[in-house]
Amino acid sequence: MNKDEIISQTIDHVKQTLAGAEGGHDWWHIHRVWKTAQHIAAAEEADELVVALGALLHDIADSKFHNGDETVGPRKAREWLQSLQVAEVVIAHVENIITHISFKGGNHQQPFRSKELDIVQDADRLDAIGAIGIARAFSYGGFKNRALYDPAVPPNLNMSKEEYKNSNAPTINHFYEKLLLLKDRMNTETGRMMARERHEFMERYLKQFYGEWEGEL
Repeated sequence: MNKDEIISQTIDHVKQTLAGAEGGHDWWHIHRVWKTAQHIAAAEEADELVVALGALLHDIADSKFHNGDETVGPRKAREWLQSLQVAEVVIAHVENIITHISFKGGNHQQPFRSKELDIVQDADRLDAIGAIGIARAFSYGGFKNRALYDPAVPPNLNMSKEEYKNSNAPTINHFYEKLLLLKDRMNTETGRMMARERHEFMERYLKQFYGEWEGEL
């Protein structure tokens, strides 16, 4: 099976697997990350198949929707790629991308690195910021029945990985606990350039949000 066939079958598999998923973590999230990863990879000397499969499968079983189990996604990706008889070296690399792509709180150290992970991670983080990122944040907050904003609940910038995973804080706090931090955590020059404009859009949005909250705008 050639590269294009592997990618095509993987697309169909992901679409089927994520049918009915929460709006911020559905097929269209995958599609955007895949396309952005391709854009970033065009400026890098990276393994195109690993980048594509890492992007397409990175949220095949997000731990947020599997009782916090971070082993489900890598395992399901491995099983799928083995069914296509993809080379073990590719499977292992994609598995590592899925295992290590997540933000997991501001104090988490990433033990695995590769150029392909850098690219897919940047693409995933870019989809978490800007106009799309804002929409996804409130979509997930609504899914979890979280408050939009509560001035009595300040952001926690020193959360452990477990505290971050189990947080039920208002959605606005998520901007400070993750989204506004991502601009400075991009791995590639292309990712950093794309992140700047999206970051500035979020800052303008928050200024407007607080003005409307106080009835001043």
